[in-house]
Amino acid sequence: MTILVTGATGNVGGHLVRALAERHENVRVFDRHAAGSLQQALDGADRLFLACGNVPEQVDFECAAIDAAAAAGVRRVVKLSGPGASAGSPLIFERWHATIEAHLAASGLPHVLLRPRTFMTNLLAYATSVARTGRLFAPAGQARISFIHPRDVALVAAEALTGPGHDGRTYTLTGPEAITFDRVAAELSAATGRDVSYVPVGDEDARHAMIADGLPPMLADAIVAIFSAQRTGVMADTTDTVREVTGGEPLGIADFAREYAAAFRPIAAGSPG
Repeated sequence: MTILVTGATGNVGGHLVRALAERHENVRVFDRHAAGSLQQALDGADRLFLACGNVPEQVDFECAAIDAAAAAGVRRVVKLSGPGASAGSPLIFERWHATIEAHLAASGLPHVLLRPRTFMTNLLAYATSVARTGRLFAPAGQARISFIHPRDVALVAAEALTGPGHDGRTYTLTGPEAITFDRVAAELSAATGRDVSYVPVGDEDARHAMIADGLPPMLADAIVAIFSAQRTGVMADTTDTVREVTGGEPLGIADFAREYAAAFRPIAAGSPG
């Protein structure tokens, strides 16, 4: 079969392309900024992995991709969605995903929905601060969060794209445990060999810091709202879905910390960045 992967440079996409290549599948990649059209990329494709970053054009892009997939005769769509997609969600990204999911359902295309929790790689946003100060600032309070490694999401996606029995399924994907940011700091300490401490901050302080770092206010507001939801416990549960679908154990926060330890280690005086 031929599989088109959108969002191939994203958190999940790169891992997915490698996983499919290891299965010797015929893989195409598409970037929404590419010169070629989505219709051309879908010509002859059997399966579509649908993913897009949280950008203002996300709903338009993904809905157009669904329409193009239906016109091209694609036989299965695997959509990377949000952890709690709902039209009534207080979180803007979850409302966007709900709109896209509804469009996908209305298309009549066989499909699979992947709803991963917060990616471990989102923690890389704190790498420079940790490297410089040894402190991890976040408005997470003592929220317990079932972080997941994007590699595990990609492995589930690879199985959902190529294996039988997945059409119509919605997979909630988590790591092996729900952890606090104190635990994240402890694992970073162990992996880097230096003391890393978690410093809780307020929502407004976090928002101002993100905007000062160049994040658009809309995105800063959305991230702060996600942390607020996490503090209520909405991401404190775990599932066995990664193990059930792939047959392997999901990676934990210690695995992530060891993999990315170099990004969090101290920056030498006078070095760039």
